Amino acid sequence: MGGSTATNAAVSQRMILGIPVADLGWANAFDFASEAASRSAGQVRIAFLNANNANLMMKDAEYRDVLRRQVVLPDGYGVDIASYVFHGDMFPANLNGTDFVPALLTYIDRPMRVAMIGAQPDVLARAAENLGKHAPWHEFMPISDGFFDRARSRDILAEVRARKADILIVAMGSPMQEKWVDAYVGAQDARLVITVGALFDFVAHAFPRAPKLLRRLRLEWLYRLAMEPKRMWRRYILGNPLFLLHVFLHKLTGRARRSVGEASLGARKY
Repeated sequence: MGGSTATNAAVSQRMILGIPVADLGWANAFDFASEAASRSAGQVRIAFLNANNANLMMKDAEYRDVLRRQVVLPDGYGVDIASYVFHGDMFPANLNGTDFVPALLTYIDRPMRVAMIGAQPDVLARAAENLGKHAPWHEFMPISDGFFDRARSRDILAEVRARKADILIVAMGSPMQEKWVDAYVGAQDARLVITVGALFDFVAHAFPRAPKLLRRLRLEWLYRLAMEPKRMWRRYILGNPLFLLHVFLHKLTGRARRSVGEASLGARKY
């Protein structure tokens, strides 16, 4: 990993289960990411935190450490609930990758070279084609599917560099995609790196998105559960209550620690 990597220190944040999550509305998030992609040096890595990812990081210390080295955006109603519990207010925007990335590509009016890694080969190709229709002033470059031999990682990134990518979008699922970016991708590969989960599948129309009404009501998870019950039931039926349990235990633990600290300070006064 050569070159310097931008930290998330300059971004307003809220702590969610020990992870700093960017406290940005749509406009500020677009400005931040657009500026990162336009830099002449350095790199910003953007990841997303939703209830499922939070559950994964609670049992995976490596993943949690990786997220702390990236700029994390809030994804979904679960992290809004966590924000309300910890900070008394929900996030300004639901910056989920499926909506954020296409909107960002529309927002950036300067032509960019966008490298894409992830999904199945046919899905990757269709996603690049559809993104090209969505924002035709950018060049979308499908580099590799997401099922390559990890021993080839440096060769794949050499192609990204040869194509002079400004933005690299990686869609290999969490926590694999975030860990892979952390281990292999350097500032010489792209100014802005975004890990996006199932975005290519949605853009390629391999999976349908929920109707807009359900998305506005923050019920897209219910639609996905109905469409793929065998694959998604653990994530939502078991995962959502588990996430809420993590949130409330974290809240109670924090209160207990503060109470102990206050009691110790009081004892020293007397």
